[in-house]
Amino acid sequence: MGGLSRKGVIIVAIAARDGDRARAYAKKHDIPNVHSSYQALLDDPTIDAIYNLLPNGLHYEWTLKAHKHVLLEKPSVSNASEARAPFHNPLLLQNGGSLIVLDAVHIRFHPAWQKFLTLIDPPNIAEAISYSWVPPGLFAQDDIRFRYDLAGGCLMDVGSYKIQTLRLAFGCEPTECISATARLMPEEFDQDIDQAFSGSWRFPNGGIGTIHADSQAAGKNLPWLTNYLPPLRSPKFEVRHRETVVPHPDMPGMETATTKTVVCWDVLAPSFWHRIDFIESHVLRSTATGQVQKKWSNTRYLKHYSDDSIGGDASWTTYRHQLEQFVDKIQGRPGPGVWVDGEDSIRQMEMIDGAYQKAGMRIRPSIAPAELYWSFRSKASDESFHR
Repeated sequence: MGGLSRKGVIIVAIAARDGDRARAYAKKHDIPNVHSSYQALLDDPTIDAIYNLLPNGLHYEWTLKAHKHVLLEKPSVSNASEARAPFHNPLLLQNGGSLIVLDAVHIRFHPAWQKFLTLIDPPNIAEAISYSWVPPGLFAQDDIRFRYDLAGGCLMDVGSYKIQTLRLAFGCEPTECISATARLMPEEFDQDIDQAFSGSWRFPNGGIGTIHADSQAAGKNLPWLTNYLPPLRSPKFEVRHRETVVPHPDMPGMETATTKTVVCWDVLAPSFWHRIDFIESHVLRSTATGQVQKKWSNTRYLKHYSDDSIGGDASWTTYRHQLEQFVDKIQGRPGPGVWVDGEDSIRQMEMIDGAYQKAGMRIRPSIAPAELYWSFRSKASDESFHR
């Protein structure tokens, strides 16, 4: 409910499949109106923008039907083919139109993530590994996240953040997916759904990016005790750079080799806690033989809860920062330049689709009527529809 803390943003209505639950939520958060259907909410003339946090498989349909600004929960849609429809529509601001659709990858908007990006050197990354674990029991096995017909799966949930981190660190798209493996749901559940996913990609500079994501991660030791406990590991993103070598200025025939590693702990919720480790490992060795004479390392530990160039204060969550940029874009203010444009969202879904294919799994399905896209294109071409 970050909108409640943002001056100029009023949350005026909510809609849900379960009317009783919607009314309870509205009462708890002082939301004045509860609509009986999603369409009724979209038809409300007092609403300028919506937050579409429906199951993944419904993102496409209800974003195209909205005809309003949309903060669109990640992943933006079910697959890359769907992504090209909303993000290539002429009404979107990034394509010269008048409506905003933001793929809500909230982690990108926090100062900690932006600081992390300044510490890495994309062309010289040798290896990047992104880890994330969700403890067992946080999501029920029959949760909507684990339904194929609603475009579910680990890679479509926590795994999508991991893919984001790779793309942003390397600053480009991969040239190929070199490996992908999935651990499927237990046999009594949907066998088209990945409960955990690991994958590796080669990027244009030759570096390798790898993700490990698990939506039901239990401890590894003493299974009888730890199967229902969260793993004693913190989510992290580790980027190791290629070795740089310079001749030692005072020791002829010797050289110093330096490897830089940058680690961001807790990418997903940095407003609660995070740490960035900046590690430089040095080796003094013979230029001719490579014989090592000395090894040492230097480590700096950084925190970055706020940044004047981004705005806000240390209490702001990733969602609050994201909302600020969404509103700035709608109101035509420049903001600090942190954004997720349409092409970025399309490339994200292409990478997810490719990973599923590499793992021998089906791409998440499209369930919206095919004619919806063409109907939306027709309305978008009508000048009377422009606001």
